[in-house]
Amino acid sequence: MPQTPRIALLPDLLISQIAAGEVVDRPASVLKELLENALDAGSSTIQIQLEEGGVKLLRVSDDGGGMARDELALALTRHATSKINSLADLERVGTLGFRGEALASVAAVARLTLTSRQASSDRAAGQHAWRLTDEPGAGPQPAALQAGTVVEMRDLYYNTPARRKFLKSEGSEFAHCAEAVKRIALAHPGVAFTLSHNGRVALHLSASDSRVRVGAILGDEFLAESRCLDVSAGPLRVAGYCALPAYSRARGDAQYCYVNGRFVRDKLLGHALRQAYQDLLHGSRYPAYCLFLDIDPAGVDVNVHPQKTEVRFRDARAVHQFVFHAVQRLLASPLATLGTASSSEVPTPNTQVSPWPEQRPAAPAMHAAEPVAFGRRTPFQGSLHVGEPARAGTYLSFVDATQSPEPAPEELSNAAGDDGRAPPLGYALAQLQGVYILAQNTHGLIVVDMHAAHERILYERLKQALDGERVATQPLLIPAVFMADALDVAAAEEHSVALQRLGFDVAAMGPRQLAVRSVPALLLGGDPAALVRSLLGELREHGISQLMTTHRNELLASMACHGAVRARRLLSLSEMNALLRQMEETERSDHCNHGRPTWMQFSMAELDRYFQRGR
Repeated sequence: MPQTPRIALLPDLLISQIAAGEVVDRPASVLKELLENALDAGSSTIQIQLEEGGVKLLRVSDDGGGMARDELALALTRHATSKINSLADLERVGTLGFRGEALASVAAVARLTLTSRQASSDRAAGQHAWRLTDEPGAGPQPAALQAGTVVEMRDLYYNTPARRKFLKSEGSEFAHCAEAVKRIALAHPGVAFTLSHNGRVALHLSASDSRVRVGAILGDEFLAESRCLDVSAGPLRVAGYCALPAYSRARGDAQYCYVNGRFVRDKLLGHALRQAYQDLLHGSRYPAYCLFLDIDPAGVDVNVHPQKTEVRFRDARAVHQFVFHAVQRLLASPLATLGTASSSEVPTPNTQVSPWPEQRPAAPAMHAAEPVAFGRRTPFQGSLHVGEPARAGTYLSFVDATQSPEPAPEELSNAAGDDGRAPPLGYALAQLQGVYILAQNTHGLIVVDMHAAHERILYERLKQALDGERVATQPLLIPAVFMADALDVAAAEEHSVALQRLGFDVAAMGPRQLAVRSVPALLLGGDPAALVRSLLGELREHGISQLMTTHRNELLASMACHGAVRARRLLSLSEMNALLRQMEETERSDHCNHGRPTWMQFSMAELDRYFQRGR
């Protein structure tokens, strides 16, 4: 039987190398630690020089406070730091670094040299900079340095070749280093950064304000497609930029989240942000944002991860709800990117400019409570419906289902609101190919995807109706009968109560035939058979329990998509303007349920530039 090894203390060098494995996994992690030290020292200018992706050489020079001669050796000692000295300090960490492990860990796996000059050094008295290497027995030596500190790391993993084999290519390691610089630079716009690789400047960031710095790193397109956020509540504040869904990404590579100036990848914050974007993005897309959360240091524990990229909040629920609601309200505000203008500034077109005929077949008088027939519609005729059944002598329009339906005004010359301000989306001019609505506002031309816009309106109304435990239904004068397979018939009978809650009355007419007797009033313009087929498919796939909880929004989105007005459907100017007004009142109306934009603005300046006017 083999002898059991005895417990023994590990050598200091092995301890340091084990610690280095947690902190130093590639050149980028070394660079992150050195940049944090430079910022904690009060630097205003930082220069980074790399060779071979930071493996051969990584040098960080700053103009911070520097270190005294007798502090250089301590800086290379494990758990030696100037940033905390008590448990109370650890519970309220206000610096980026605090453990005193970084330099000692780097010195255990690379050749390290420190050169520093304390800011209070008196040149007239002959005080100068000092240099210290990590060679055994070496002491500080006089050196030439104007101010600050220079940390030089060479030959990473020279003494642990097995770990060096795990490094990626030079280009890959440099890319990680560049990303580390960008992450830190975003949170410190007042500090200038210069990054050089193999003798060539790869990145230069001058000291600036936050907006300029975000544009320099994430690009002007990100700024143009983002909304600015700045919300405070008690000890919490979140500020930054959230990109609109149209700027969504195939990967999560444009997500920057900071807590008290520290870049983090926190699951709680990530979940809050995903929830805020939930109704705006397709499941395979990722939002883009750059957000800074400020919180009392006593309310967050940063000592939970070796590389300090994760945090733990004292009141996690409050933080989650605060961030979620702040971002959700920002994205939900209807047409926040458009201002309003005085009605005198906006030409209001007369209805007679419409190229589409207003001829409509005579409709029999009917009361709102009476059934409505679902029949074949004449192409390019008929009215778009959102909330209420038709009344005699009126056209169906985009009106609230709880209000008495009234047609949109045909004469729009005096259609400004009570406050004398014109609506942000202006007034409809015409339809383009039965797909887009063309409108004009004070800024220029508006183009609206009518199906996408109607889909969002229906989706939000369906959510409100289901939240209220009551979905208004509309009986059909002639039930919509369609052929179905045995599984669909069984699902309709098994889940009849759930279908009624959603506003559908579906009955089996035979072993392979179903009849739709009523539909949600909001979806009266849709194809009832297609709606029920889609709904039964969802019920069979997910079951009623998951469908009404986990997959509830997906279900409502599918219903809205089937119920929204289709392409090639001609609308009157009344209906077009009513749709524009509903968009202005509906949350998240900038994008449909799949993340596609519902409207675009073409300014007069853009149009003039395209047609070379004024040249």
